[in-house]
Amino acid sequence: MLTRRTFGLAVTTACLAPALGRAAPSRVLSIGGAVTETVYALGEGHRLVARDTTSTFPAEANDLPDVGYARALAPEGVLSVNPELILAEEGAGPAETIDILRAAAIPFVIAPDGYTGAGVAEKIRVVGDALGVPDRAEALAATVTEDIAAAQALAPETGRKRVLFVLSTQGGRILASGTDTAADGMIALAGGTNAITGFTGYKQLSDEAVAAAAPDVILMMDRGGDHGAPDEVLLRMPAILPTPAARDGAVIRMNGLYLLGFGPRTGQAVRDLNAALYQQT
Repeated sequence: MLTRRTFGLAVTTACLAPALGRAAPSRVLSIGGAVTETVYALGEGHRLVARDTTSTFPAEANDLPDVGYARALAPEGVLSVNPELILAEEGAGPAETIDILRAAAIPFVIAPDGYTGAGVAEKIRVVGDALGVPDRAEALAATVTEDIAAAQALAPETGRKRVLFVLSTQGGRILASGTDTAADGMIALAGGTNAITGFTGYKQLSDEAVAAAAPDVILMMDRGGDHGAPDEVLLRMPAILPTPAARDGAVIRMNGLYLLGFGPRTGQAVRDLNAALYQQT
């Protein structure tokens, strides 16, 4: 068994073809939208036999069998597609399912999260190594790293917007991002300042906390439904109404996977968010 340390995470790569000289696995299950994007970007999409619910890009991924949500997998669904290799994003689970899959002796590789250009590059390398195409992965990692750096350079030196990422407005409560999240990382890359820095992860905020954060912009995923109120409702919520964002009607909505996936399209996502924040064309 080989174990590769990436960003403090032990990534198990037992039984992989490059390590043991076996034929590259032809039946690959990808769990996690950015992982699936990376498989396709490496030109290996033809090896995928299934994907999880979050894997919606590129379009052809939607034609694959869906084994369920990445963080709520059932072992029966995963095993039903007879994978020879499972590639999963960090946080896939639950733990009980992962234990069963490991016990089934199916090679299981975790691609680490990382909310920087270096983090995206490492994710690409881990996926490429597991698929037996490390040279192709290294080339893609270099290209994506350069693209992200170029996009990041668009950030203004002064006058950075304070951005509040709202994950959900369900029940009239604001569930927002603190630090150490994909949203926090993307805001920084695009030249914004996270309006909430007092905690890590996601938490519900009181109306007073949202008002005190004084965001210039509200950033959300475009999924709508119970989790995302339309602009006319959002900006009239008591928590948001006193903020500069409400005053200016400043709401940005982007596809969740594109914005938060930190996959091969990250550089363009940074450019798009930067342009939306600073009204560039």
